Amino acid sequence: MSLLKFLAINALELSAPATPVLLQQQQQQNNNQKPTGWLQLSGHPESIVPCASGVVRKRVASFSDYEVLAYQQLSQESLTSKIVPEFYGNIQLESGEMFIELQDLLKGFKDPCVMDIKMGCRTFLESEVSNKTLRPDLYQKMIKVDVNAPTTEEHEQQAITKLRYMLFREAMSSSQNKGFRIEAIRLKGKPPMKDLKTVRTSEQISQTIDQFLNSKKSVQKDLICRLKHMRTVMEKSKFFQTHEIVGSSIFIVYDDVKVGCWLIDFAKSRPLPDNVKVNHRDEWIPGNREEGLLKGMDELIHAFESANQKQTTSRKFLQI
Repeated sequence: MSLLKFLAINALELSAPATPVLLQQQQQQNNNQKPTGWLQLSGHPESIVPCASGVVRKRVASFSDYEVLAYQQLSQESLTSKIVPEFYGNIQLESGEMFIELQDLLKGFKDPCVMDIKMGCRTFLESEVSNKTLRPDLYQKMIKVDVNAPTTEEHEQQAITKLRYMLFREAMSSSQNKGFRIEAIRLKGKPPMKDLKTVRTSEQISQTIDQFLNSKKSVQKDLICRLKHMRTVMEKSKFFQTHEIVGSSIFIVYDDVKVGCWLIDFAKSRPLPDNVKVNHRDEWIPGNREEGLLKGMDELIHAFESANQKQTTSRKFLQI
């Protein structure tokens, strides 16, 4: 794919934003003021509010939201609680606004490199695509990206269902085949680079990870160890055995001193019916609730294990 086409496709909003994650540049601040130097890696800026040092607040509609319930349950599992941000509880302001308080994952890092990775082969809930209405607007979105993507029948109808569009959208990225996609990265001293949803092939993924790691073998080793530990915890966790985990992200951060890696964003997590079991690796068939989270972990670990194996100028895919 030419760089021009790559940028053109990225100019289209192909997917919903990843979890909002704020990057805090380490600067002096007063206790009663918002910290300076905040910038958004991805997501809706209005959903995150900077709080005290080491804490961020994430806006919720109610304290019975699925994400609130997820963090409450995750925090009660000793091992699982260590692979997600620390959960400090709920708070309601005098204005009536409700928030959950979470660990600021950037605390203690200085000018860090950050990567946000959306996990799963399916990043939408089945309920989001149950409507079978044919939509001309989604057909127009599809042909703007790839005029040859619709079938002959879809061209004749000039309309597609939302499910068809969502599957097309997932196929444009590495989500469908790899079970993960790189949403955004930030390198030391540089602004975030977003709209990486069409980084799809193994070669493109390797090039992106290579630039992110910048030949730091110790960081690569630490991340692989951490990702493998997280995978093992997920496989054994009661929460993951009893929930569909849709649209969560792996958040990676490192600087010259330390490395961090967590699973974040549980707004689309849903408890499974008693008669439904998932292994988070099987292919999704409508109704089986599989989302490919652990398949994505397998592929992501492999991608990081394969990084930094070729050091040639031809591997410069992203000019960051």
